[in-house]
Amino acid sequence: MKKLLLLVVACHTIIWLNAQPKPPKDAPPAKEEKPAPPPSGSRVLNPDFNVVTEHAVNIKGQRVPYRATAGSIPVWDDDGKIIAGLFYTYYERTDVKDRDGRPLVISFNGGPGSASVWMHIAYTGPVLLQIDDEGYPVQPYGWKENPHSILDVADIVYIDPVNTGFSRIIDKNVPTSRFFGVNADIKYLAEWINTFVNRTNRWASPKYLIGESYGTTRVSGLALELQNTHWMYLNGVILVSPTDLDIERDGPVNGALRLPYFAATAWYHKVLEPSLQSKDLTAMLPEVEEFTVNELLPSITRGGFLDESRKKAIAAKVARYSGISEKTVLQNNLIVPVPLFWKELLRDKGYTIGRLDSRYLGLDKRDAGENPDFNAELTSWLHSFTPPINMYLREELKYKTDLKYNMFGPVYPWDRTGGKTGENLRQAMAQNPWLKVMIQSGYYDGACDYFNAKFSMWNIDPSGKLKDRLSFEGYRSGHMMYLRREDLIKANDDLRRFIKESLPKPGQPAKY
Repeated sequence: MKKLLLLVVACHTIIWLNAQPKPPKDAPPAKEEKPAPPPSGSRVLNPDFNVVTEHAVNIKGQRVPYRATAGSIPVWDDDGKIIAGLFYTYYERTDVKDRDGRPLVISFNGGPGSASVWMHIAYTGPVLLQIDDEGYPVQPYGWKENPHSILDVADIVYIDPVNTGFSRIIDKNVPTSRFFGVNADIKYLAEWINTFVNRTNRWASPKYLIGESYGTTRVSGLALELQNTHWMYLNGVILVSPTDLDIERDGPVNGALRLPYFAATAWYHKVLEPSLQSKDLTAMLPEVEEFTVNELLPSITRGGFLDESRKKAIAAKVARYSGISEKTVLQNNLIVPVPLFWKELLRDKGYTIGRLDSRYLGLDKRDAGENPDFNAELTSWLHSFTPPINMYLREELKYKTDLKYNMFGPVYPWDRTGGKTGENLRQAMAQNPWLKVMIQSGYYDGACDYFNAKFSMWNIDPSGKLKDRLSFEGYRSGHMMYLRREDLIKANDDLRRFIKESLPKPGQPAKY
Protein backbone atom coordinates (compact mmCIF):
# COMPACT_ATOMS: atom_id res chain seq x y z
CA MET A 1 0.00 0.00 0.00
CA LYS A 2 2.87 2.37 0.94
CA LYS A 3 4.62 1.71 -2.41
CA LEU A 4 1.39 2.44 -4.30
CA LEU A 5 0.96 5.75 -2.43
CA LEU A 6 4.52 6.84 -3.23
CA LEU A 7 4.00 5.97 -6.91
CA VAL A 8 0.84 8.11 -7.07
CA VAL A 9 2.62 11.10 -5.46
CA ALA A 10 5.54 10.80 -7.88
CA CYS A 11 3.21 10.69 -10.90
CA HIS A 12 1.33 13.79 -9.74
CA THR A 13 4.64 15.64 -9.23
CA ILE A 14 5.83 14.83 -12.76
CA ILE A 15 2.49 15.91 -14.26
CA TRP A 16 2.66 19.22 -12.29
CA LEU A 17 6.23 19.97 -13.33
CA ASN A 18 5.47 19.32 -17.00
CA ALA A 19 2.51 21.66 -16.79
CA GLN A 20 4.64 24.64 -15.64
CA PRO A 21 5.44 27.26 -18.31
CA LYS A 22 9.01 26.95 -19.65
CA PRO A 23 11.21 29.94 -20.58
CA PRO A 24 11.98 30.36 -24.27
CA LYS A 25 15.24 28.85 -25.49
CA ASP A 26 16.84 32.27 -26.09
CA ALA A 27 15.84 33.63 -22.69
CA PRO A 28 18.78 35.01 -20.63
CA PRO A 29 19.80 32.97 -17.60
CA ALA A 30 18.10 33.86 -14.36
CA LYS A 31 19.96 36.50 -12.38
CA GLU A 32 21.54 35.43 -9.16
CA GLU A 33 19.79 37.13 -6.28
CA LYS A 34 22.07 39.36 -4.23
CA PRO A 35 21.54 40.17 -0.58
CA ALA A 36 19.46 43.30 -0.23
CA PRO A 37 20.99 46.45 1.27
CA PRO A 38 19.81 47.52 4.71
CA PRO A 39 16.46 49.32 4.61
CA SER A 40 16.42 53.11 4.68
CA GLY A 41 16.97 54.35 8.20
CA SER A 42 19.26 51.45 9.12
CA ARG A 43 22.73 52.01 10.49
CA VAL A 44 23.69 48.35 10.18
CA LEU A 45 26.18 47.27 7.54
CA ASN A 46 25.24 44.44 5.21
CA PRO A 47 28.63 42.67 5.16
CA ASP A 48 28.14 41.07 1.74
CA PHE A 49 26.56 43.52 -0.68
CA ASN A 50 27.70 45.69 -3.58
CA VAL A 51 26.45 48.15 -6.20
CA VAL A 52 27.91 48.26 -9.74
CA THR A 53 27.88 51.33 -11.98
CA GLU A 54 29.45 52.14 -15.36
CA HIS A 55 31.55 55.25 -16.10
CA ALA A 56 34.28 56.73 -18.28
CA VAL A 57 37.14 59.14 -17.67
CA ASN A 58 39.59 60.94 -19.95
CA ILE A 59 43.17 60.22 -18.87
CA LYS A 60 45.98 61.92 -20.74
CA GLY A 61 43.64 62.56 -23.67
CA GLN A 62 42.40 58.95 -23.85
CA ARG A 63 38.85 57.85 -23.03
CA VAL A 64 38.96 55.08 -20.41
CA PRO A 65 35.68 53.24 -19.75
CA TYR A 66 35.44 51.57 -16.37
CA ARG A 67 33.19 49.73 -13.96
CA ALA A 68 32.94 50.85 -10.33
CA THR A 69 31.92 48.38 -7.63
CA ALA A 70 31.14 49.84 -4.20
CA GLY A 71 30.29 47.36 -1.50
CA SER A 72 31.43 45.12 1.31
CA ILE A 73 32.95 41.66 1.64
CA PRO A 74 32.92 39.78 4.95
CA VAL A 75 35.73 38.90 7.31
CA TRP A 76 35.20 35.41 8.75
CA ASP A 77 36.52 33.76 11.89
CA ASP A 78 38.16 30.32 11.84
CA ASP A 79 34.74 28.64 12.08
CA GLY A 80 33.32 30.47 9.05
CA LYS A 81 31.25 32.95 11.05
CA ILE A 82 31.07 36.53 9.75
CA ILE A 83 32.70 38.86 12.28
CA ALA A 84 33.12 42.05 10.21
CA GLY A 85 32.37 43.60 6.85
CA LEU A 86 34.96 45.63 4.94
CA PHE A 87 33.82 48.36 2.57
CA TYR A 88 35.73 48.71 -0.68
CA THR A 89 35.58 50.58 -3.98
CA TYR A 90 36.88 48.70 -7.00
CA TYR A 91 37.59 50.23 -10.42
CA GLU A 92 38.07 48.01 -13.49
CA ARG A 93 38.86 49.26 -16.96
CA THR A 94 36.29 47.58 -19.23
CA ASP A 95 37.90 47.76 -22.70
CA VAL A 96 40.87 45.57 -21.77
CA LYS A 97 41.46 42.46 -23.90
CA ASP A 98 44.25 40.86 -21.85
CA ARG A 99 42.69 40.89 -18.39
CA ASP A 100 45.21 38.39 -17.02
CA GLY A 101 48.05 40.79 -17.78
CA ARG A 102 46.24 43.79 -16.33
CA PRO A 103 47.91 45.07 -13.10
CA LEU A 104 45.84 45.35 -9.91
CA VAL A 105 46.71 48.02 -7.34
CA ILE A 106 45.47 47.41 -3.77
CA SER A 107 45.31 50.70 -1.89
CA PHE A 108 45.32 51.60 1.82
CA ASN A 109 45.60 54.84 3.75
CA GLY A 110 46.87 55.11 7.28
CA GLY A 111 46.13 56.26 10.79
CA PRO A 112 45.73 53.57 11.96
CA GLY A 113 42.05 54.36 11.90
CA SER A 114 41.90 56.33 8.65
CA ALA A 115 39.59 55.44 5.79
CA SER A 116 41.09 54.89 2.34
CA VAL A 117 39.58 58.15 1.17
CA TRP A 118 42.60 60.37 0.64
CA MET A 119 44.34 58.60 -2.24
CA HIS A 120 40.94 57.48 -3.55
CA ILE A 121 39.53 60.90 -4.47
CA ALA A 122 42.70 62.99 -4.56
CA TYR A 123 45.46 60.88 -6.11
CA THR A 124 45.16 57.66 -8.09
CA GLY A 125 41.40 57.20 -8.64
CA PRO A 126 39.26 58.34 -11.57
CA VAL A 127 37.79 61.35 -9.72
CA LEU A 128 39.30 64.33 -7.90
CA LEU A 129 37.79 66.44 -5.15
CA GLN A 130 37.42 70.17 -5.72
CA ILE A 131 40.47 71.97 -4.31
CA ASP A 132 42.73 74.72 -5.60
CA ASP A 133 46.09 74.03 -7.25
CA GLU A 134 47.90 74.07 -3.90
CA GLY A 135 45.40 71.79 -2.13
CA TYR A 136 43.21 74.23 -0.20
CA PRO A 137 39.38 73.85 0.12
CA VAL A 138 37.07 75.58 -2.33
CA GLN A 139 33.29 75.68 -2.54
CA PRO A 140 30.95 74.45 -3.83
CA TYR A 141 32.13 71.01 -2.69
CA GLY A 142 32.23 68.27 -5.27
CA TRP A 143 34.40 66.20 -7.57
CA LYS A 144 35.59 66.17 -11.16
CA GLU A 145 37.44 63.87 -13.55
CA ASN A 146 41.01 62.95 -12.70
CA PRO A 147 42.94 63.22 -15.99
CA HIS A 148 46.07 61.94 -14.22
CA SER A 149 44.65 58.73 -12.66
CA ILE A 150 46.60 55.49 -13.07
CA LEU A 151 43.39 53.71 -14.14
CA ASP A 152 44.70 53.74 -17.70
CA VAL A 153 47.44 51.25 -16.72
CA ALA A 154 46.01 49.43 -13.68
CA ASP A 155 42.76 48.50 -11.95
CA ILE A 156 42.48 49.76 -8.37
CA VAL A 157 40.70 48.67 -5.20
CA TYR A 158 40.48 50.99 -2.18
CA ILE A 159 39.92 49.16 1.10
CA ASP A 160 38.59 50.61 4.36
CA PRO A 161 39.85 48.60 7.37
CA VAL A 162 37.51 47.79 10.26
CA ASN A 163 35.73 50.83 11.78
CA THR A 164 36.86 53.17 8.99
CA GLY A 165 34.68 54.35 6.12
CA PHE A 166 31.55 52.14 6.13
CA SER A 167 33.45 49.09 7.45
CA ARG A 168 32.16 47.72 10.74
CA ILE A 169 32.51 44.89 13.24
CA ILE A 170 29.47 42.61 12.89
CA ASP A 171 29.96 40.26 15.82
CA LYS A 172 30.18 42.44 18.93
CA ASN A 173 31.42 39.46 20.95
CA VAL A 174 34.69 39.35 19.02
CA PRO A 175 37.46 41.18 20.93
CA THR A 176 38.75 44.27 19.15
CA SER A 177 42.27 42.85 19.50
CA ARG A 178 41.26 40.60 16.58
CA PHE A 179 41.59 43.71 14.38
CA PHE A 180 43.40 46.52 16.20
CA GLY A 181 47.14 45.91 16.20
CA VAL A 182 50.10 45.82 13.83
CA ASN A 183 50.05 42.06 13.30
CA ALA A 184 46.30 41.51 13.76
CA ASP A 185 45.63 44.15 11.09
CA ILE A 186 48.00 42.48 8.65
CA LYS A 187 46.55 39.02 9.26
CA TYR A 188 42.84 39.74 8.72
CA LEU A 189 43.46 42.10 5.80
CA ALA A 190 45.54 39.44 4.02
CA GLU A 191 42.62 37.01 4.43
CA TRP A 192 40.26 39.62 3.01
CA ILE A 193 42.52 40.32 0.03
CA ASN A 194 42.62 36.59 -0.71
CA THR A 195 38.80 36.53 -0.77
CA PHE A 196 38.69 39.63 -2.98
CA VAL A 197 41.15 38.15 -5.49
CA ASN A 198 39.14 34.91 -5.56
CA ARG A 199 35.82 36.69 -6.15
CA THR A 200 37.16 38.99 -8.85
CA ASN A 201 39.26 36.30 -10.60
CA ARG A 202 42.49 38.32 -10.32
CA TRP A 203 44.99 35.58 -9.48
CA ALA A 204 46.73 35.96 -12.84
CA SER A 205 47.12 39.73 -12.53
CA PRO A 206 50.40 41.42 -11.56
CA LYS A 207 49.68 42.84 -8.10
CA TYR A 208 50.80 45.97 -6.29
CA LEU A 209 50.25 47.29 -2.79
CA ILE A 210 50.22 51.02 -2.17
CA GLY A 211 49.99 52.46 1.33
CA GLU A 212 50.18 55.96 2.72
CA SER A 213 51.46 56.87 6.21
CA TYR A 214 50.50 54.01 8.58
CA GLY A 215 49.35 52.30 5.40
CA THR A 216 53.07 51.84 4.63
CA THR A 217 53.47 49.86 7.85
CA ARG A 218 50.44 47.83 6.79
CA VAL A 219 51.52 47.05 3.22
CA SER A 220 55.11 46.28 4.24
CA GLY A 221 53.76 43.58 6.55
CA LEU A 222 51.18 42.45 4.02
CA ALA A 223 53.86 41.85 1.38
CA LEU A 224 55.27 38.98 3.43
CA GLU A 225 51.95 37.78 4.89
CA LEU A 226 50.38 37.45 1.44
CA GLN A 227 53.47 35.68 0.17
CA ASN A 228 54.01 33.23 3.01
CA THR A 229 50.44 32.54 4.14
CA HIS A 230 48.42 32.95 0.93
CA TRP A 231 51.16 32.21 -1.64
CA MET A 232 50.30 35.48 -3.38
CA TYR A 233 53.41 37.12 -4.85
CA LEU A 234 53.62 40.82 -5.67
CA ASN A 235 55.32 42.83 -8.38
CA GLY A 236 55.58 46.04 -6.41
CA VAL A 237 55.03 47.91 -3.17
CA ILE A 238 54.65 51.71 -3.10
CA LEU A 239 55.27 53.51 0.19
CA VAL A 240 53.73 56.99 0.23
CA SER A 241 55.01 59.13 3.13
CA PRO A 242 56.28 56.07 5.01
CA THR A 243 56.44 55.57 8.77
CA ASP A 244 59.59 54.25 10.42
CA LEU A 245 58.56 50.66 9.47
CA ASP A 246 59.75 49.49 12.91
CA ILE A 247 63.36 50.15 11.87
CA GLU A 248 65.44 51.14 14.91
CA ARG A 249 66.41 54.84 15.08
CA ASP A 250 65.97 55.94 18.70
CA GLY A 251 68.36 58.33 20.42
CA PRO A 252 70.89 60.41 18.46
CA VAL A 253 69.76 59.08 15.06
CA ASN A 254 66.17 60.14 15.66
CA GLY A 255 67.34 63.54 16.92
CA ALA A 256 69.51 64.22 13.90
CA LEU A 257 67.35 62.97 11.02
CA ARG A 258 64.72 65.70 11.36
CA LEU A 259 67.05 68.56 10.35
CA PRO A 260 66.70 68.25 6.54
CA TYR A 261 62.90 68.53 6.95
CA PHE A 262 63.43 71.67 9.07
CA ALA A 263 65.60 73.12 6.32
CA ALA A 264 63.10 72.37 3.56
CA THR A 265 60.27 73.99 5.53
CA ALA A 266 62.37 77.03 6.45
CA TRP A 267 63.27 77.40 2.76
CA TYR A 268 59.60 77.27 1.78
CA HIS A 269 58.72 80.03 4.27
CA LYS A 270 61.71 82.10 3.12
CA VAL A 271 63.37 82.45 6.51
CA LEU A 272 66.83 81.08 5.64
CA GLU A 273 69.84 83.31 5.20
CA PRO A 274 70.35 84.60 1.61
CA SER A 275 73.15 82.18 0.62
CA LEU A 276 70.79 79.22 1.25
CA GLN A 277 67.52 80.87 0.29
CA SER A 278 68.84 81.83 -3.12
CA LYS A 279 69.44 78.18 -4.03
CA ASP A 280 66.73 75.90 -5.39
CA LEU A 281 65.30 73.51 -2.78
CA THR A 282 66.82 70.34 -4.23
CA ALA A 283 70.16 72.10 -4.72
CA MET A 284 70.23 73.23 -1.07
CA LEU A 285 69.11 70.03 0.68
CA PRO A 286 72.13 67.78 -0.14
CA GLU A 287 74.35 70.16 1.86
CA VAL A 288 72.03 69.81 4.88
CA GLU A 289 71.84 66.02 4.50
CA GLU A 290 75.64 65.72 4.46
CA PHE A 291 75.96 67.89 7.57
CA THR A 292 73.28 65.83 9.31
CA VAL A 293 75.02 62.50 8.75
CA ASN A 294 78.66 63.57 8.95
CA GLU A 295 78.61 66.26 11.68
CA LEU A 296 75.34 66.56 13.59
CA LEU A 297 74.83 62.86 14.30
CA PRO A 298 78.36 62.27 15.68
CA SER A 299 78.05 65.43 17.78
CA ILE A 300 74.73 64.42 19.33
CA THR A 301 76.19 60.98 20.01
CA ARG A 302 78.75 62.57 22.36
CA GLY A 303 75.96 64.07 24.46
CA GLY A 304 77.12 66.18 27.41
CA PHE A 305 80.78 65.34 26.75
CA LEU A 306 80.86 67.19 23.43
CA ASP A 307 83.47 69.94 23.57
CA GLU A 308 81.74 73.26 24.32
CA SER A 309 83.27 75.11 21.38
CA ARG A 310 82.28 72.26 19.07
CA LYS A 311 78.77 72.30 20.50
CA LYS A 312 78.45 76.00 19.79
CA ALA A 313 79.75 75.58 16.23
CA ILE A 314 77.28 72.76 15.53
CA ALA A 315 74.43 74.79 17.06
CA ALA A 316 75.25 77.69 14.76
CA LYS A 317 74.98 75.41 11.71
CA VAL A 318 71.72 73.83 12.93
CA ALA A 319 70.32 77.34 13.39
CA ARG A 320 71.51 78.34 9.91
CA TYR A 321 69.81 75.36 8.27
CA SER A 322 66.62 75.29 10.37
CA GLY A 323 65.67 78.96 10.64
CA ILE A 324 65.55 78.57 14.44
CA SER A 325 67.72 80.74 16.68
CA GLU A 326 71.05 79.44 17.93
CA LYS A 327 69.88 80.11 21.48
CA THR A 328 66.87 77.79 21.04
CA VAL A 329 69.09 75.08 19.53
CA LEU A 330 71.50 75.25 22.47
CA GLN A 331 68.66 75.27 25.00
CA ASN A 332 67.55 71.95 23.49
CA ASN A 333 71.01 70.37 23.41
CA LEU A 334 71.14 70.43 19.58
CA ILE A 335 67.89 68.39 19.28
CA VAL A 336 64.98 70.75 18.59
CA PRO A 337 61.66 68.94 19.29
CA VAL A 338 59.52 68.81 16.16
CA PRO A 339 56.38 70.31 17.82
CA LEU A 340 58.54 73.19 19.06
CA PHE A 341 59.74 73.76 15.49
CA TRP A 342 56.12 74.03 14.29
CA LYS A 343 55.46 76.63 16.97
CA GLU A 344 58.77 78.49 16.78
CA LEU A 345 59.58 78.95 13.09
CA LEU A 346 57.02 81.72 12.43
CA ARG A 347 56.31 82.69 16.03
CA ASP A 348 57.37 86.30 15.45
CA LYS A 349 54.85 86.51 12.57
CA GLY A 350 51.98 85.14 14.68
CA TYR A 351 51.61 81.81 12.89
CA THR A 352 52.17 78.13 13.55
CA ILE A 353 52.90 75.66 10.74
CA GLY A 354 51.24 72.35 9.92
CA ARG A 355 52.43 68.94 11.09
CA LEU A 356 51.67 66.80 8.03
CA ASP A 357 52.23 69.64 5.59
CA SER A 358 54.20 72.61 6.84
CA ARG A 359 53.06 74.88 4.05
CA TYR A 360 49.79 75.30 5.99
CA LEU A 361 49.51 78.07 8.59
CA GLY A 362 47.61 78.05 11.88
CA LEU A 363 46.55 80.68 14.45
CA ASP A 364 47.04 79.93 18.14
CA LYS A 365 45.33 81.53 21.11
CA ARG A 366 48.71 82.75 22.34
CA ASP A 367 52.12 83.00 20.74
CA ALA A 368 53.86 81.52 23.77
CA GLY A 369 54.19 77.77 24.27
CA GLU A 370 55.93 74.79 22.72
CA ASN A 371 53.12 73.14 20.71
CA PRO A 372 50.56 74.42 18.20
CA ASP A 373 46.93 74.40 19.35
CA PHE A 374 45.83 72.28 16.36
CA ASN A 375 47.06 70.68 13.14
CA ALA A 376 46.46 73.38 10.55
CA GLU A 377 46.70 71.01 7.58
CA LEU A 378 44.40 68.28 8.93
CA THR A 379 41.49 70.61 9.63
CA SER A 380 41.86 71.93 6.08
CA TRP A 381 41.86 68.43 4.62
CA LEU A 382 38.80 67.28 6.57
CA HIS A 383 37.12 70.45 5.33
CA SER A 384 38.00 69.47 1.74
CA PHE A 385 37.39 65.71 1.76
CA THR A 386 34.40 64.91 3.95
CA PRO A 387 31.58 66.37 1.82
CA PRO A 388 32.87 65.03 -1.53
CA ILE A 389 33.43 61.42 -0.41
CA ASN A 390 29.94 61.25 1.07
CA MET A 391 28.38 62.84 -2.01
CA TYR A 392 30.37 60.71 -4.42
CA LEU A 393 29.73 57.29 -2.84
CA ARG A 394 26.05 57.91 -2.16
CA GLU A 395 25.12 59.84 -5.32
CA GLU A 396 27.53 58.85 -8.10
CA LEU A 397 28.25 55.25 -7.09
CA LYS A 398 24.68 54.72 -5.75
CA TYR A 399 25.74 53.18 -2.44
CA LYS A 400 22.76 54.09 -0.28
CA THR A 401 23.18 53.81 3.46
CA ASP A 402 22.53 55.81 6.61
CA LEU A 403 25.85 54.68 8.09
CA LYS A 404 28.29 57.45 8.90
CA TYR A 405 31.39 57.37 6.72
CA ASN A 406 34.21 57.37 9.28
CA MET A 407 37.05 59.53 8.00
CA PHE A 408 38.76 58.44 11.22
CA GLY A 409 37.27 55.58 13.20
CA PRO A 410 37.67 54.21 16.73
CA VAL A 411 40.52 51.68 16.61
CA TYR A 412 42.30 52.21 19.89
CA PRO A 413 43.99 50.76 21.86
CA TRP A 414 46.24 49.68 18.99
CA ASP A 415 48.71 46.92 19.81
CA ARG A 416 52.12 47.84 18.40
CA THR A 417 54.04 44.99 20.02
CA GLY A 418 55.86 42.57 17.77
CA GLY A 419 55.96 44.91 14.78
CA LYS A 420 58.84 44.35 12.37
CA THR A 421 57.34 45.43 9.08
CA GLY A 422 60.56 46.78 7.55
CA GLU A 423 62.09 43.35 8.07
CA ASN A 424 58.90 41.76 6.68
CA LEU A 425 59.34 43.79 3.52
CA ARG A 426 63.02 42.86 3.25
CA GLN A 427 62.17 39.17 3.54
CA ALA A 428 59.45 39.46 0.92
CA MET A 429 61.89 41.15 -1.49
CA ALA A 430 64.63 38.60 -0.80
CA GLN A 431 62.26 35.69 -1.47
CA ASN A 432 60.69 37.26 -4.57
CA PRO A 433 63.17 38.49 -7.22
CA TRP A 434 60.36 40.33 -9.05
CA LEU A 435 59.34 42.50 -6.10
CA LYS A 436 60.33 46.19 -6.36
CA VAL A 437 59.68 49.05 -3.92
CA MET A 438 59.22 52.78 -4.54
CA ILE A 439 59.06 55.46 -1.84
CA GLN A 440 57.24 58.77 -2.41
CA SER A 441 57.77 61.60 0.09
CA GLY A 442 56.91 65.28 0.39
CA TYR A 443 59.72 67.57 1.52
CA TYR A 444 57.36 69.52 3.82
CA ASP A 445 55.95 66.53 5.71
CA GLY A 446 56.83 66.84 9.40
CA ALA A 447 55.16 63.63 10.59
CA CYS A 448 56.75 61.13 8.19
CA ASP A 449 59.60 63.27 6.93
CA TYR A 450 61.46 62.62 3.73
CA PHE A 451 64.93 62.11 5.25
CA ASN A 452 63.59 59.48 7.65
CA ALA A 453 62.07 57.82 4.57
CA LYS A 454 65.51 57.79 2.95
CA PHE A 455 66.98 56.32 6.15
CA SER A 456 64.37 53.54 6.01
CA MET A 457 65.23 52.84 2.38
CA TRP A 458 68.95 52.65 3.24
CA ASN A 459 68.32 50.34 6.20
CA ILE A 460 65.56 48.02 4.99
CA ASP A 461 68.40 45.88 3.70
CA PRO A 462 71.74 46.66 5.40
CA SER A 463 73.53 44.23 3.07
CA GLY A 464 72.83 46.42 0.04
CA LYS A 465 71.88 43.39 -2.04
CA LEU A 466 68.38 44.74 -2.74
CA LYS A 467 69.21 48.40 -3.36
CA ASP A 468 68.75 48.13 -7.13
CA ARG A 469 65.05 47.37 -6.46
CA LEU A 470 64.49 50.29 -4.06
CA SER A 471 63.85 53.83 -5.33
CA PHE A 472 62.93 57.24 -3.87
CA GLU A 473 60.95 60.17 -5.31
CA GLY A 474 60.61 63.56 -3.57
CA TYR A 475 57.92 66.22 -4.07
CA ARG A 476 57.52 69.90 -3.16
CA SER A 477 54.56 69.44 -0.87
CA GLY A 478 53.69 67.55 2.30
CA HIS A 479 52.32 64.24 3.54
CA MET A 480 49.70 64.09 0.78
CA MET A 481 51.96 65.42 -1.92
CA TYR A 482 49.30 64.85 -4.57
CA LEU A 483 47.14 67.71 -3.24
CA ARG A 484 49.44 70.11 -5.04
CA ARG A 485 48.49 69.91 -8.71
CA GLU A 486 52.05 69.90 -10.03
CA ASP A 487 52.94 67.01 -7.73
CA LEU A 488 49.69 65.17 -8.51
CA ILE A 489 50.79 64.99 -12.13
CA LYS A 490 54.39 64.01 -11.38
CA ALA A 491 53.52 61.47 -8.66
CA ASN A 492 51.00 59.65 -10.87
CA ASP A 493 53.50 59.62 -13.73
CA ASP A 494 56.06 58.14 -11.35
CA LEU A 495 53.54 55.44 -10.36
CA ARG A 496 52.72 54.73 -13.98
CA ARG A 497 56.43 54.37 -14.81
CA PHE A 498 57.07 52.19 -11.75
CA ILE A 499 54.25 49.81 -12.69
CA LYS A 500 55.39 49.51 -16.28
CA GLU A 501 59.05 49.00 -15.36
CA SER A 502 58.27 46.36 -12.72
CA LEU A 503 56.32 44.14 -15.13
CA PRO A 504 58.57 41.27 -16.26
CA LYS A 505 58.99 40.56 -19.92
CA PRO A 506 56.87 37.65 -21.28
CA GLY A 507 58.50 34.42 -20.20
CA GLN A 508 61.02 36.12 -17.90
CA PRO A 509 61.58 33.85 -14.88
CA ALA A 510 61.60 35.07 -11.27
CA LYS A 511 65.11 34.01 -10.29
CA TYR A 512 68.47 35.41 -9.27
